[in-house]
Amino acid sequence: MAQKPSIPKGTRDFGPQEMSRRNYIFNTIREVYSLYGFQQIETPAMENLSTLMGKYGEEGDKLLFKILNSGDFLRGISADDLSAGATGHLAAQLCEKGLRYDLTVPFARYVVQHRDELALPFRRYQIQPVWRADRPQKGRYREFYQCDADVVGSDSLLCEVELMQIIDEVFRRFGIRVCIKINNRKILSGIAEMIGEADKIVDITVAIDKLDKIGLEAVNEELRQDGIGEEAIRKLQPIINLSGTNDEKIATMRQALAGSEVGQKGIDEVEYVLSKLSALNSQLELDLTLARGLNYYTGCIFEVKALDVEIGSITGGGRYDNLTGIFGMPGLSGVGISFGADRIYDVLNQLDLYPEAVTTATQVLFINFGEKETAYSLPIIGMLRAQGIRSEIYPDAGKMKKQMQYANQKAVPYVVMTGETEMAAGKVMLKNMQTGEQQLLSPEELLQALTANR
Repeated sequence: MAQKPSIPKGTRDFGPQEMSRRNYIFNTIREVYSLYGFQQIETPAMENLSTLMGKYGEEGDKLLFKILNSGDFLRGISADDLSAGATGHLAAQLCEKGLRYDLTVPFARYVVQHRDELALPFRRYQIQPVWRADRPQKGRYREFYQCDADVVGSDSLLCEVELMQIIDEVFRRFGIRVCIKINNRKILSGIAEMIGEADKIVDITVAIDKLDKIGLEAVNEELRQDGIGEEAIRKLQPIINLSGTNDEKIATMRQALAGSEVGQKGIDEVEYVLSKLSALNSQLELDLTLARGLNYYTGCIFEVKALDVEIGSITGGGRYDNLTGIFGMPGLSGVGISFGADRIYDVLNQLDLYPEAVTTATQVLFINFGEKETAYSLPIIGMLRAQGIRSEIYPDAGKMKKQMQYANQKAVPYVVMTGETEMAAGKVMLKNMQTGEQQLLSPEELLQALTANR
């Protein structure tokens, strides 16, 4: 017996109902992005490794899926190279391309490559899959979709404000209660200065960003392993554990970072953004442990957590002032967010928040009694489809029981029957599959009944 086929761990198939739900997510996000003047682009699934490497930090580089060169990819590789086991060196020779890790770095490459065609500031959105060679676990996949929006070419903090409004509106439409967490990399730089470890800012941010996942003791141990001194770790504890309202946290940090110019600038930026967002439906929290591990963030950073489901962040992003500089276009500031569509999908499933229309594909099925009945039904089906009623006719003239079972299996809410009696009267019989109620209707009345119950 042939072995049953499978798919790689960390990837998923999506059937028709699942795709209806996913498209609801994509379309909702797309509609909100468009409301705020963002335009859609797409970039290739694979990029040159030179574009991707070195942009995500050492940990991110390890998670890049590399693609073997086509043809004789071992050409020029000696037996000594293979036996030496220098995997990093070999990968550089065998692989010139890789699958994109996120949508932000490819977007930065796109901006630089097409800079003469773009009107700045450029507001783009992008909804495409990304790939990470991560260890699959609940809520973490190797292939998943991101739904990004970015503004490049403006330093204005109004961009951050509008992105927070977009996040709030999207989750309001989904019906998901969330907490939007905000911090600033400049504040984190000020903290590193304050504890006397300014040159260890990357190690500090990578470690404290794991606080929710591994706990305080494990974070402190990682800091020790990174060479952070015990006195510096001691000074860091009150900041990691700081509580209170946003205003109270800002006041405390202003005092704590009194000697740090960059830290004060970060506090100013956060305070401005918070002051403009008092009308949000969502909770908004200044979280000083939020670090966002990616190295390219330079200003405000954001993360969104669902309040009613235990899962990782479902949206994140931040300001990156220097990203396009590595592609030869310095001085172009950008800020962006990314909705994690796969995690949002899981949250909506757990909370059962999908509108009923999303989970219903075909709205009405026409029973096939034969050639004459089909010829009578087709113009009516065409009329319904022209008015946006999702309609189908069973392709084969078979037993009524089999066709009804098909309707039940697909959860079709209405079935239409057109036998000799109905055709003689110029009407159809509409059956409600939930209640069993039947109505003899003209084609026009049928359209009205189905439109009213959409």
